[in-house]
Amino acid sequence: MTDSTLLARLDGWAAAAVAPLQSVFLLALRVHVAWQFLKSGWLKARDWESTLYLFEEEYRVPVLSPAVAAVLGTAGELVFPVLLILGLLTRYAALGLSLVNVLAVVAYAHVLLGEGFEAALGQHWLWGLMLATVLLFGGGRLSVDAVLAGRARAPGALAAAPGA
Repeated sequence: MTDSTLLARLDGWAAAAVAPLQSVFLLALRVHVAWQFLKSGWLKARDWESTLYLFEEEYRVPVLSPAVAAVLGTAGELVFPVLLILGLLTRYAALGLSLVNVLAVVAYAHVLLGEGFEAALGQHWLWGLMLATVLLFGGGRLSVDAVLAGRARAPGALAAAPGA
């Protein structure tokens, strides 16, 4: 057996050993990152006056008015995380939260890019990587998307036939 064959076999065994954990890992990623945004959205919704003040005075959202940015940002932080936790429209939810994450960094760049805020910026990078992982790999078997896809492939499901 050559070294490359041995390495390929070892890698195959390792991949088979961790395969059952992939869906659990994706679920943990989805729940963790969604919870961060959901908490933020809930805080914004609970104290709308403070939220409007922050969008008018502190955050620098380009193009949008502060009121529109506050509504869209809060809605994004409330809707996309719920979809992500459920694993419903998972990739779209991950993409939506990625946009919310990027806009948060852009709107608060004057602070996040300053000295002493490396850890806060690092959190946004971490969330971005987590969301990219979900975007690339989907929600896994522990998601509503997987259940719905299973029903679509199940025997007796409506086939994509002409006239169906």
